[in-house]
Amino acid sequence: MSRILITGAGLIGQQCARLLSARGQACTLVDIRQPSPAVLAMPGVEFVEADILRAPLNGLLDGVDGVLHTAAMLSTGLRADPLRGLEVNILGTARLLEACRAAGVRRFVQASSATVVYAGFPVLGPGPIPEDASLGLVSHRPGSLYALTKQSCEHLALLWRDLYGLSTVSLRFAAVVGGDADTPTSVPGRLMSRLIAAARAGGAHLLDDPFLWWDGTEEFIDPRDCGHAMIAALDAVDPAQGVYAIANPKGWTLDAVAAEIASRFGAFTLTVPDHPPSGFAGFAHVRPAPTDLSAAARELGFSARHELGDTLQTWWSAA
Repeated sequence: MSRILITGAGLIGQQCARLLSARGQACTLVDIRQPSPAVLAMPGVEFVEADILRAPLNGLLDGVDGVLHTAAMLSTGLRADPLRGLEVNILGTARLLEACRAAGVRRFVQASSATVVYAGFPVLGPGPIPEDASLGLVSHRPGSLYALTKQSCEHLALLWRDLYGLSTVSLRFAAVVGGDADTPTSVPGRLMSRLIAAARAGGAHLLDDPFLWWDGTEEFIDPRDCGHAMIAALDAVDPAQGVYAIANPKGWTLDAVAAEIASRFGAFTLTVPDHPPSGFAGFAHVRPAPTDLSAAARELGFSARHELGDTLQTWWSAA
């Protein structure tokens, strides 16, 4: 099998490398930081320390059949350094798309985010929310810089498909739960680490960070499922839609998440300050309906395997 290039040696990129190695397919991880020693030791896994904004991409793509693009700055980093984040997420993706076109890469798959549709929550529902939801260009503009970059990268990928014939797939991941339990950087990771610490301490806990509470329900996805979805998109025969929602279908309230954590890590009581109804991760609107996941099942053959309880036990049990 031909080699696969994976940009980003973070959580999802390393999951992709594990899966490719397990099926005997060589891959190269590219990032400015090294993956874990366990991943580096896997058969067929190579690592190149490089910045996709600066590196000569032609050499990296020589003999590469597919690209799994997971490199990005997350919302916390974007808020701290917006210009750098926009450059990494948007320009880095454009450079990679053009290099893939020039190198004749068969398939380009990128990690996107469910947050691209969050601004449209006031006019969506009550039926399941499709990928091609109708949103106002101005009134439903992205609610965060991170969502803006992900929406822009989806459009770039679709345009490189339409204009240049490059086969592209964008996967809109729900809130990804898992990763480094000691120093989580994502909003979902910070939430789970904080609630698990509260459960282990016992007693009452005030959740006073507005990025970590939400009203209504929210959807999550395990990093292992993200990896499986990326590989499914890489292998799909005809991913005609081009953009797919990836989530576990079960919606969770904050109280239900707290109860699940309490059942596994210790009893505690959770309170949040009085606040207007709001969505997850600081978004203004409550989710009005579940996500329509049928396209991923139909065109990619993908459905999530891991429930939230399994995710919590896997990623936080030893922390």
